[in-house]
Amino acid sequence: MSRTLVIIPTYNEAQNIEEIVHRVRIRMPSADVLVVDDDSPDGTGDIADGLADGGKISVLHRIAKEGLGAAYIAGFGWGLDRQYDVLVEMDADGSHRPEELSTLLSAIEQGADLVIGSRWVEGGSVVNWPKRREILSKGGNAYVRIMLGLRLRDATGGYRAFKRDALLGLDLGNVESQGYCFQVDLARRTVGAGFTVVEVPIMFVERVRGESKMSGPIVREALWRVTVWGLRRIFAKPGSFRRNG
Repeated sequence: MSRTLVIIPTYNEAQNIEEIVHRVRIRMPSADVLVVDDDSPDGTGDIADGLADGGKISVLHRIAKEGLGAAYIAGFGWGLDRQYDVLVEMDADGSHRPEELSTLLSAIEQGADLVIGSRWVEGGSVVNWPKRREILSKGGNAYVRIMLGLRLRDATGGYRAFKRDALLGLDLGNVESQGYCFQVDLARRTVGAGFTVVEVPIMFVERVRGESKMSGPIVREALWRVTVWGLRRIFAKPGSFRRNG
């Protein structure tokens, strides 16, 4: 049976972390959990330490807030060093429902190298999102498809499961993206490396406690990086570009 690690990055998620870890353990008791805390000033790291049991639940403390991408890279490194077969990305705020984790893992068992929990494929949905967030997400994903040639409906989605071999096949040490465009970055790298990417429908539920990490700088970073990647793709020399998708 595959050894699975659920990686949950946190920054000021004291109101949510205990509940989400509990829900993961209830729904997928065979999986281990790693909380990656970026020195949250609200005490999230201390709460996580209280949950840690020396086995099924662990905590990785980082000394500063360095972004979502850096937190996941650290979590991937931790899990790969410990020989996990499947590594899962999951938000701490409850928007990624642990009750749907089995759907992602089932697609991995069926041969996918990366499974993305998608809001925008048939059967996917969002709950309690303002219209502007929906427009931003759909518009951003359409821009990604146009610029990068990715046949993905939700390349920005952050509820994911990677096979170990897929992560080992990516140049994670060369990843510089920090915000939500980190998800686009890893999706394009995975497709470009020839791995199989599958999207499965999920219900994305807007957080009810705490503050969203979405901000203007995060949106601008994503727009800038996707534009740069897209222009490189478009103007690549003949034969030097392998079309994604």
